[in-house]
Amino acid sequence: MYRLIKRWLVDGHGEGGSQGARATDGMSPEKRCRYGLVAGALGIASNLALFALKMAVGLMSGSVSIVADAINNLSDAGSSIVTVFGFKLSSRPADAEHPFGHARYEYITGFVVAFIVLLIGAELARSSFEKILAPEPIETSVWVFAALALSIAVKLWQAGLYVDFGRDIDSSALKAAAQDSLNDVVATTAVLLSVAAAAIWPGIAIDGFMGLGVSAFIVVSSVRLIKETVDPLLGTVPDASLVERVAAKVLSYEGVLGIHDLVIHNYGPAACFATLHVEIASDADFSVSHELMDTIERDFLEELNISLVIHMDPIDVSDPETTALRGKSEAILREEIGEDVTLHDFRVVRGPTRSNVLFDVVLPFESKWTRSALVELFESRFNQPGAHVYAFILHIDRGFVGAARRVADSTCSTPEPDLHRRGETP
Repeated sequence: MYRLIKRWLVDGHGEGGSQGARATDGMSPEKRCRYGLVAGALGIASNLALFALKMAVGLMSGSVSIVADAINNLSDAGSSIVTVFGFKLSSRPADAEHPFGHARYEYITGFVVAFIVLLIGAELARSSFEKILAPEPIETSVWVFAALALSIAVKLWQAGLYVDFGRDIDSSALKAAAQDSLNDVVATTAVLLSVAAAAIWPGIAIDGFMGLGVSAFIVVSSVRLIKETVDPLLGTVPDASLVERVAAKVLSYEGVLGIHDLVIHNYGPAACFATLHVEIASDADFSVSHELMDTIERDFLEELNISLVIHMDPIDVSDPETTALRGKSEAILREEIGEDVTLHDFRVVRGPTRSNVLFDVVLPFESKWTRSALVELFESRFNQPGAHVYAFILHIDRGFVGAARRVADSTCSTPEPDLHRRGETP
């Protein structure tokens, strides 16, 4: 059913197909907006219909919980309106004041929806507590049960729609709407059970207790939703699969020896910007290498919709001493600190009795190692009395891609240390 909806309402009269395409796979902002508008419009229509049905049944039966559930559906219609406006705003193109576009409006929309859900949960808790203190009889009929059962079915359909659409376009707003619909399924089921209990045991009033339990569930889920929508606004680590995909694609180009310092900025689900250092052989033709960098940047924009800016780092791969020094340095880092620690920008400035070894070390944020401690470690492992001196000049980097930082700092393989400079072996 969802595929038919996408085919007719998103793609337009059966033209084309939409089967799991993602914004990162080149989906246009216009098509992404259509996804959001269709989902929002269907949400508005279905929630208004449920509101009218439940309000009529609630007033006829005298059930406060059914009336409260109807008001909840009315607020859901309002949330859908917010979602529609959010997608319209986020689809606006970049301008002079917002050169990165307006896609983060979608995150703000998701936050607003999550906050509305939180308020609904708090209000339901208040009314449920009042119902516990002053229980009221509920009139039951087959129409009450039919209306509540239909509502559960519609809400399950809504949740499936939002999940399906939200997965296709990686939308936090639709994911929040899907969770809200599932909350409504739980809430309406609790109302249905309380009405059934009132029909079977008229003297027992569990309506308020059921509502209190549902409200607690809604509050907890809404707090989680708020965190999920605030995180991308504050700036969080990119998805590990995206990091791996970027790294693998860059490393696939002939002439690329390694990458490091990958930073991915997300200005919305369909607005991704990245910067990256790419290592090339220092003796390669500069014009050819520069053209390669331009090609990579252009391919990323056309194929992945990622605006990539590359800094080109020349490295010396022809000097055996530099290669061996780097290999030994990497081995020390793995042995003393951990497998996920990497280095880059490795170079050696030679002197007759002393050589400066310069490189950057990428450490996890939680690492307690300091620059001075690392210098002491390397100099103690390399230098011997009366031998050529290696002085280490280090800089500590912190990765911006979380647990995938080692993937984002991939380098060409280096041989085992085999140094015989002036007959000395560090």
